[in-house]
Amino acid sequence: MVFPAIIVRVHHALEQLGTDCSMEELVTLCPELTWNQVFLAIDYLSRNGQIHVTLDGDRTYRVQAHHADTFSASSAVPAPL
Repeated sequence: MVFPAIIVRVHHALEQLGTDCSMEELVTLCPELTWNQVFLAIDYLSRNGQIHVTLDGDRTYRVQAHHADTFSASSAVPAPL
Protein backbone atom coordinates (compact mmCIF):
# COMPACT_ATOMS: atom_id res chain seq x y z
CA MET A 1 0.00 0.00 0.00
CA VAL A 2 1.38 3.44 -0.89
CA PHE A 3 1.71 6.16 1.74
CA PRO A 4 -1.25 8.35 0.59
CA ALA A 5 -3.55 5.32 0.79
CA ILE A 6 -2.24 4.51 4.26
CA ILE A 7 -2.98 8.04 5.44
CA VAL A 8 -6.53 7.88 4.12
CA ARG A 9 -7.06 4.43 5.67
CA VAL A 10 -5.89 5.53 9.13
CA HIS A 11 -7.92 8.75 9.05
CA HIS A 12 -11.00 6.87 7.88
CA ALA A 13 -10.63 4.35 10.73
CA LEU A 14 -10.49 7.19 13.25
CA GLU A 15 -13.51 8.92 11.72
CA GLN A 16 -15.53 5.69 11.79
CA LEU A 17 -14.61 5.10 15.43
CA GLY A 18 -15.86 8.57 16.33
CA THR A 19 -13.94 8.77 19.62
CA ASP A 20 -10.36 8.69 20.78
CA CYS A 21 -8.38 5.47 21.02
CA SER A 22 -4.89 4.37 21.89
CA MET A 23 -2.32 3.97 19.16
CA GLU A 24 -2.36 0.22 19.81
CA GLU A 25 -6.14 0.12 19.33
CA LEU A 26 -5.74 1.98 16.05
CA VAL A 27 -3.27 -0.64 14.83
CA THR A 28 -5.92 -3.33 15.49
CA LEU A 29 -8.47 -1.26 13.54
CA CYS A 30 -6.14 -1.38 10.52
CA PRO A 31 -4.93 -5.01 10.51
CA GLU A 32 -3.56 -4.75 6.97
CA LEU A 33 -1.05 -2.10 8.12
CA THR A 34 2.09 -2.47 10.19
CA TRP A 35 2.60 -0.57 13.44
CA ASN A 36 5.22 1.57 11.66
CA GLN A 37 2.81 2.48 8.84
CA VAL A 38 0.13 3.52 11.33
CA PHE A 39 2.66 5.54 13.33
CA LEU A 40 3.88 7.42 10.23
CA ALA A 41 0.29 8.17 9.19
CA ILE A 42 -0.50 9.46 12.70
CA ASP A 43 2.60 11.65 12.56
CA TYR A 44 1.62 13.07 9.17
CA LEU A 45 -2.04 13.65 10.10
CA SER A 46 -1.10 15.23 13.43
CA ARG A 47 1.41 17.61 11.87
CA ASN A 48 -1.26 18.69 9.38
CA GLY A 49 -3.83 19.30 12.12
CA GLN A 50 -6.23 16.59 10.99
CA ILE A 51 -6.00 14.47 14.12
CA HIS A 52 -5.33 15.26 17.75
CA VAL A 53 -2.76 13.27 19.76
CA THR A 54 -2.76 13.43 23.57
CA LEU A 55 -0.92 11.69 26.38
CA ASP A 56 -3.26 10.44 29.11
CA GLY A 57 -2.54 9.93 32.81
CA ASP A 58 -1.41 6.36 32.20
CA ARG A 59 1.21 7.66 29.75
CA THR A 60 -0.72 6.19 26.80
CA TYR A 61 -0.92 8.16 23.57
CA ARG A 62 -4.51 8.68 22.44
CA VAL A 63 -5.51 9.76 18.93
CA GLN A 64 -8.74 11.23 17.60
CA ALA A 65 -9.84 12.62 14.26
CA HIS A 66 -11.08 16.18 14.13
CA HIS A 67 -14.70 16.58 13.12
CA ALA A 68 -15.45 15.76 9.47
CA ASP A 69 -16.50 19.35 8.71
CA THR A 70 -12.93 20.56 9.39
CA PHE A 71 -11.30 17.83 7.32
CA SER A 72 -10.41 18.41 3.70
CA ALA A 73 -9.80 15.28 1.64
CA SER A 74 -7.25 17.11 -0.48
CA SER A 75 -5.14 17.93 2.57
CA ALA A 76 -5.21 14.35 3.85
CA VAL A 77 -3.05 13.03 1.06
CA PRO A 78 0.49 14.32 0.56
CA ALA A 79 1.41 15.65 -2.84
CA PRO A 80 3.36 13.22 -5.03
CA LEU A 81 7.11 13.67 -4.97
